Amino acid sequence: MTTIAPAPPPDDKLPDNFNPFEHLQKIYIPQHNVLVKNYFSDLGNDWKPNIASPRSALRVACTMVDSDNQLMMSLRHHLLFDLLGYGRKNLLVYYGSQEAIEPPVIGHPKIVFYFSQDSEAVAVGQARKADAEYSVRLMELENTSINLKTKLIEIAKEIKTQFVESKRGIILTKGKLGVIYKDPKNGFANGRRILANTEGDAVDIYKRICNVVDVPFDEEKITLSTPKKNSTVGEVTKTQVVLGKTKKVKAYRRVSNVRFRYAYCLIPGEPQPLFLVDTTFRYRALVDI
Repeated sequence: MTTIAPAPPPDDKLPDNFNPFEHLQKIYIPQHNVLVKNYFSDLGNDWKPNIASPRSALRVACTMVDSDNQLMMSLRHHLLFDLLGYGRKNLLVYYGSQEAIEPPVIGHPKIVFYFSQDSEAVAVGQARKADAEYSVRLMELENTSINLKTKLIEIAKEIKTQFVESKRGIILTKGKLGVIYKDPKNGFANGRRILANTEGDAVDIYKRICNVVDVPFDEEKITLSTPKKNSTVGEVTKTQVVLGKTKKVKAYRRVSNVRFRYAYCLIPGEPQPLFLVDTTFRYRALVDI
C-alpha cells in the first residue's frame, strides 16, 4: 500500500528582512489612491500629475507615492478626508440614529439629542452599544432668522442645564414601552417616540426637551404603545440564515441604560450640523460643559 506523505505546512513566519512600514505602504497607498481617483473623477481617467489647475493641484497633493514617509502619508490623508471632506462626501455621516424628516419642516431647524450606552454596560454577546436619538423642531425660528445664532446659544445653555450633571449626561432606561408625544405646533410633528422602561422615564425626557425649546408640555398628548412581546434579556442565542450566512437575530427592545452624549442642530441649507453641547469632547460645541 502506497503511503502519501502530507504536504509540509506553509511557512507562516515573517521574513527576517520584513519591514512593517514598507509593507503598510504597499497595502495602504493603492487603497488610498483609489479613493483619490474617485474624488477627482471629473479630471478624467487619462489624468497625469500636474498643477495647471486648482483641482489638479489638489489631486497631486492628495496622491500618495512610494517615496512618502509617514508624515507625508498622514498629511495627504488629512487633506483628503478632513479638509476636503471626502470622509463626508457621499457617505453616511453618523452622529446617531437616522430619522426621517416629516413635513412641514421647511426652514425650521431641528434639535437632535443623542444617547448611547456606556461601554462597560454592554451585555456579553451584544453586537453594539444601544443608542437612541430624539428630536424637536424649532417652530418659532427659521434658518433665515437674524437671531438664530443667539437663540441657539440660549438653547445650548438650557440643554446643559437639563441634560448634563457633573459634566456627564443624564441616563434614560430604554425598554419595550413606546411612549409617543404628538404636538406639531410645538415641534413634535407626527408623534415622537421614546422607547422606555416606564412611562415616567419617557415623560421626564419630553419635559426636559420642552424646557429646552421653551414650549409647554401637555401630558394629554401622550400615547402609549405596549407590545406583548417581552424585551430581550441577556445574550441573543437565536440565529437565522441571511444570504447564506448565519446571523444572530436582532435583540428586541432590550432594557438598557443610555446616557446623553451630545445635542446638535440641523439647519436647512447648512450641510454640516451645528453642535450645541458635547459631553464626549469630539466636536466643537457652542457651549462648554
